[in-house]
Amino acid sequence: MPKRSREHLKIYLPSLIITILGFVVAYQFVQPAPPREITIATGDEKGAYYAFGLRYRDILARNSITLKVRSTAGSVENLKLLDAPGSGVDLAFVQGGVGDPQSSPMLTCLASLYFEPLWVFHRSEVNIEHLTDLRGKRIAVGPEQSGTRAIAIQLLADNGLDARTASILSMGGEKAVELLQQREVEAAFFVASARSPLVQGLLNRTDVSVMSFENAEAYRRIHRFLSKVTLPQGVINLQANIPPHDVELLAPAATLVARDDLHPALIDLILEAADEVHGKGDLFEEPLEFPSQKYLDFPIQKEALRHFKSGPPFLQRYLPFWAASLIDRLKVMLLPLITLLIPLFKIVPPTYRWRVRSRITRWYKELQAVDSAAGRGGSAELDECMTEIDRIDRDVRRVIVPTSYAAELYALQLHIAHVRKRIEEMRAGR
Repeated sequence: MPKRSREHLKIYLPSLIITILGFVVAYQFVQPAPPREITIATGDEKGAYYAFGLRYRDILARNSITLKVRSTAGSVENLKLLDAPGSGVDLAFVQGGVGDPQSSPMLTCLASLYFEPLWVFHRSEVNIEHLTDLRGKRIAVGPEQSGTRAIAIQLLADNGLDARTASILSMGGEKAVELLQQREVEAAFFVASARSPLVQGLLNRTDVSVMSFENAEAYRRIHRFLSKVTLPQGVINLQANIPPHDVELLAPAATLVARDDLHPALIDLILEAADEVHGKGDLFEEPLEFPSQKYLDFPIQKEALRHFKSGPPFLQRYLPFWAASLIDRLKVMLLPLITLLIPLFKIVPPTYRWRVRSRITRWYKELQAVDSAAGRGGSAELDECMTEIDRIDRDVRRVIVPTSYAAELYALQLHIAHVRKRIEEMRAGR
């Protein structure tokens, strides 16, 4: 290897090794890539949660994320699945008011999505104006593990009703509708959208009526997860004037709940899907009212909060998801570039110049020592000085320096020749 190349290697190799070590250390802090497949727990396959899950699946597929849609009994089961580490469920639709952050500290909310009205349908010949009128009646409150049953039991308890004062059946959905039609129950609870075929069918029946919560404000003050919404007269069917009068309803909000270890990069994608699905509003929601950071049972995930304040990350606005995610994860690798690489490469050139000049300076020190010895020595000392000058001259001629330092090297050779001539003159004079 040429001497000059060895010199460069001595200077630049340590800097390169330090930089590589810096990148290796920084890489330990790079987040893992987001998973390509996640699972959402929804509800019954005929319900709104499952239908929304399918829409989310199609939207996420645009960014090559596979969303597996899992049908369940409802919100209560969804929370249990999220709480169970080995369930494979990453996020879920959960009805507001069902979750308990104290018993599920590992869960966070991403957003509330829309209002889910609570409907109390009853047979028309049975006069039901308040929940207290259900005392002694047969009531379908929704299936086990469902959010409908959870809220129905809670509101019935507010009115002093339980299994001892009423006949409570854990039936919901189409089964509860069938029980109403067959006059086997006097009333049934449902939590569903007004667009639901089940609700639409019941509202269009003459033998079934919907109860209006005249004291809805009182319930809202007692249970802060509830909102008061109004189904306007005629909004279902203007021609038939259905409903025939305004109906006051109570409505928890449907929410997106996730495990706190859900990859942050996916949260923006999920919220963008939520905005596309729910942002247009409906009978009970104004456009852009949802998704929202209100009406949440669990603490909002910090990445979701950032999304509501600032929108999607800058990179995701202009780059494909995979590219934006990669750059975002690798930004920590800029740390060694900024803290090591740039300063090192600013220091290395001056260091190289110092090493070249120091070699020339070293010869000057030796030349100066020979010159001083010659000035005060005899014939034997002058002979030794001449031998030393020859050695210095030979060594200097083997020195290779960059072209930019050639002038200094040639100056050294001229000074060597000058000292040699002076010694020769001194020897001739002796």
